Amino acid sequence: MNPERFRIGLCQIAVRLGDRKGNQEQVRRWMERHYVPSELPTALVLPELWDVGYALDSAETLADGDGEEAAAFLGDLARLYGTWFIGGSVMARGKGGLFNRSQVIDDSGSLVAQYDKVHLVPFITPEDRVFSRGEEACLFDFAGMRAGSIICYDVRFPEWGRVYALRGCELLFVTSQWVRSRMDMIHSMVKSRAMENALYVAFVNNVGVTGGLDFGGRSLVCSPDGEVLAEASGDEDGLFVEIDRGRIGEAREFLQVFRKRLPRLYGDLVREDLP
Repeated sequence: MNPERFRIGLCQIAVRLGDRKGNQEQVRRWMERHYVPSELPTALVLPELWDVGYALDSAETLADGDGEEAAAFLGDLARLYGTWFIGGSVMARGKGGLFNRSQVIDDSGSLVAQYDKVHLVPFITPEDRVFSRGEEACLFDFAGMRAGSIICYDVRFPEWGRVYALRGCELLFVTSQWVRSRMDMIHSMVKSRAMENALYVAFVNNVGVTGGLDFGGRSLVCSPDGEVLAEASGDEDGLFVEIDRGRIGEAREFLQVFRKRLPRLYGDLVREDLP
């Protein structure tokens, strides 16, 4: 096995609002329909809130206690297929409230990392009225590769992606519920996060009409120089993409975006008194 090569699976399903069992069944069917075994370490990525969608009006009753049901479900599939899951995110009840929580399940079925969304959406689906925000980045070892997870609106904040890169992130997972009419916007941001940090970005989106909103699909993987390696359709879909870790070092050595940083000039980035 080549430790420099890895595989990402884009699990683009149509999330059903408030239907946890139905969404679990969709994931099972996706695995039966799309999964192809490989010797490469593989991470399958699900959309944001894949378990119940943005059912914010029912969050108090729908929230999964500490995300345990979702982690157990994905853990069973991970053991069965011998693959990792970046569990998109789920609606979880934790200490301090309700959270939009990403889960990382390794190929033994264990929950090895989790991330509570830091930047909460104040419009369209106003989750900042329902969820508590997280306070920590999420970085983990994916079979020897330094990886990280963020969620949807987080990608609008380039300083957050740079924090991940400065902490060694080589592969950034972005799970999302992004509307069809604004897909060019999210694609531009995903490509930018890849290029400015010289890392891989895997973006997976919801698709179809959920709760009156039309989500655009078109999940993709970008290389460290912003090349789109693969892009899914605007319907339910599934793709696998192989990535070469060596391209990260090549891009960073050529661009020198970390070596040439001037932190003494960037103080405004951490000021809270600016508009």
